[in-house]
Amino acid sequence: MSGIGLDRIAAAQERISGRVRRTQLALSDSLSARCGHPVYLKLESHQPTGSFKLRGATNAVLSLGDDAKKRGLATASTGNHGRALAHAAKAEGARAVICMSALVPANKIDAVKALGAEVRIVGRSQDDAQEEAERLVREEGLTAIPPFDHPDVIAGQGTIGLEIADTRPETELVLVPLSGGGLAAGVAAAIKARLPRARVIGISMARGAAMHESLRAGKPVPVEELETLADSLGGGIGLENRYTFAMCRDLLDDVVLLSEEEIAEGIRHAFHEEGEVVEGAGAVGIAALLAGRIDVRGPTVVLVSGRNIDETLHRRIVNPGDAAQSAGARGR
Repeated sequence: MSGIGLDRIAAAQERISGRVRRTQLALSDSLSARCGHPVYLKLESHQPTGSFKLRGATNAVLSLGDDAKKRGLATASTGNHGRALAHAAKAEGARAVICMSALVPANKIDAVKALGAEVRIVGRSQDDAQEEAERLVREEGLTAIPPFDHPDVIAGQGTIGLEIADTRPETELVLVPLSGGGLAAGVAAAIKARLPRARVIGISMARGAAMHESLRAGKPVPVEELETLADSLGGGIGLENRYTFAMCRDLLDDVVLLSEEEIAEGIRHAFHEEGEVVEGAGAVGIAALLAGRIDVRGPTVVLVSGRNIDETLHRRIVNPGDAAQSAGARGR
């Protein structure tokens, strides 16, 4: 298998220590009662930038040489990676250019700008934004920090798996949001190395799940990016994918897809039962349990990946009776 091993993930953990929070594993009484086994929430939504992406971006930036930082950094993002890279670049005094599509919610664009990064809105898909990021690297000499298919990014996200294994070695199941696969690949690599009997299941949305379609096809394939409550899970995996496709293929035990209504229910549950504001992508693990889509056989960890949801959209979702108008729409 072409992938990232435990040594590289452990090195990332040491590198980002003190710059990224070791997030809480909170017992969910409501989900534990529903599932008949302890269910813990790994609250990556409590990171300073509101999502797990800070781990991979910080590790990637700290792994660069001075010349690469001086040239400036470029990436494509559905929002959270861009915010994380902007944060990491600012800490190192480096220029960052974040390319995003018109489908990215306004609150995520504003958060990137607030950190001093340059924002370029290109097209209506992650693939369109990626083309602009590649042009910046090719023509202007910027250093690429991709959102998922990069060894240092994957290793940084894998530190979550090490924290889970260290804190709850009895874990038998980990539910991970699945998009381009940087998070799922890194976490699965760490969990399978440290807790080899544990299952790792990727959770995505039914609308435009690129990794799922690629795994089903046996190779990376293009998938139309559609509007979804789980906007952070949108975008393709790259037809020239070098790492995450193979790692997800070899390490994930299953992939589960959710409807927009199921994702909305996950957001509502997180707010009303857990006291957490969670974006759609961050709520998919909770949503999968609520929908009865997961066979829970023992202690389970649900990775809550982010909280960066538009406030108006969140209010509509958590207000019973307004869920129908919220499902399938984004905050802009």
